[in-house]
Amino acid sequence: MTLNCKGQLISLEQPIVMGVLNITPDSFYDGGRYQQPEEVLKQTEKMLNDGATFIDVGAYSSRPGADHVTEETELSRILPIIKLLLKEFPEVLLSIDTFRSSVASECIAAGATLINDISAGSLDPNMISTIGKLRVPYIMMHMRGSPQTMSGLTDYEDLMESVMLYFSEKIALAREAGIVDLILDPGFGFAKTLEQNYELLKNLNLMQHLDYPILVGLSRKSMIYKLLDLSPEEALNGTTALHMFSLTKGAKILRVHDVKEAMECAHLYQQLSE
Repeated sequence: MTLNCKGQLISLEQPIVMGVLNITPDSFYDGGRYQQPEEVLKQTEKMLNDGATFIDVGAYSSRPGADHVTEETELSRILPIIKLLLKEFPEVLLSIDTFRSSVASECIAAGATLINDISAGSLDPNMISTIGKLRVPYIMMHMRGSPQTMSGLTDYEDLMESVMLYFSEKIALAREAGIVDLILDPGFGFAKTLEQNYELLKNLNLMQHLDYPILVGLSRKSMIYKLLDLSPEEALNGTTALHMFSLTKGAKILRVHDVKEAMECAHLYQQLSE
């Protein structure tokens, strides 16, 4: 199982880690931390040194109830960061967290590697066809509605059946558009209650039947810190515990704020799997 990233084949035989770099002022955990170039470079260097394969750059906060951001604002935030990072780290593999096809196109043209879409094309009808033309890896996440409305869209008759049907339909559209490298993200925290998040995690292995690599993004999320009555800043230990569980259920990519700890988790899992 590999991903073709600008001609470089990234193996997923062993779990890999994607480091989160939010350049938004209002993300739930690290919003506002990485606004200056020196802060961005320092954090990126740390994540790369700690073992991150990808750096996932986001300029539109997708936390529940997040403010809407215009396309112009999103691009004005993210394009200078791509340029900055590629100048300092020419070999870095940048993932762009966006649901807009125009942003995806401009970011790939600027040197980014793959697109991470929280809506799997649902918020932009041109996204899937655009990715097909760009011929880059594409992360498709499960979500209902938008970041502004998703909290009220949790009325599933059967959560796992709904998630599996959603991905089956999205995969068919992606194949039709010529997308080769697909990654599936179950969307923890997106249009799901705390209990539904754990139901999804317990049954994550079912997604392996779709035969595409699974990305898990649950780093420091409310499903951890609310259950443990903590703050996001105190949720690293809980995050690590769920990362290990995710790996046992088939996750291949961990999308995280804390790369060093996630890499340690992946190494320990790999040792147990041999």
